[in-house]
Amino acid sequence: MSEAREFLPLNLAVLTVSDSRTEANDSSGLALVNGLSEAGHQLHDKKIVPDDIYRIRAIVSQWIADPAVHAVISTGGTGVTGRDGTPEAITPLLDKVLDGFGEVFRMISYQDIKSSTVQSRALAGVANGTYIFCLPGSSGACRTAWENLIKDQLDFRTRPCNLVQLMPRLLEK
Repeated sequence: MSEAREFLPLNLAVLTVSDSRTEANDSSGLALVNGLSEAGHQLHDKKIVPDDIYRIRAIVSQWIADPAVHAVISTGGTGVTGRDGTPEAITPLLDKVLDGFGEVFRMISYQDIKSSTVQSRALAGVANGTYIFCLPGSSGACRTAWENLIKDQLDFRTRPCNLVQLMPRLLEK
C-alpha cells in the first residue's frame, strides 16, 4: 500500500485573453478562479488582456519570472481567427510542451462539441519551472479542462502521478 499524500496548495494566476471581456462579464476567468479556489489553491493574480501576442507574452513572462507562481491558466485566444494569438504568444516562452494536454482536451471536448473541437488550439507546457495551460474562451471549455485534466494534475494526491510531484525537478539541468 502506498503512503497517503497531503494536498499541497499552489499559487495560480489566471489570464483572460479577450477584446471584449471585463471583470463584470468574464465568466470563463470566473469559472477558473472558482475551480481553483474550491480545490484549495490560492489565486496569486488575475488579469484581462486584449488579444495581442506581445501584451499576452508580457504578462505571462512576469508570472513565470515570479517564483511564487506555480501555474498560469489562460482562457481565450486559442481559436483560428486573425485575432486569436494565445498559442503564438505562449509557445516561444515554453521550455517544454505537454503535447498530451491538447490531445486529451480535444478528445474530452469531442463528447460535448463534436467536430468543432478541431478548432481548439488548447495547449500546455512548462516555462521556467511554471506550468502554463492555455484554454479556449468559453466557460464550458474552462470547466471541462479544469474538472477533467488540470484539477487532478495540480493535486499532489493524484495517483499514479501528477505534475505537482515533478515541480522540484523542473529546473534541473
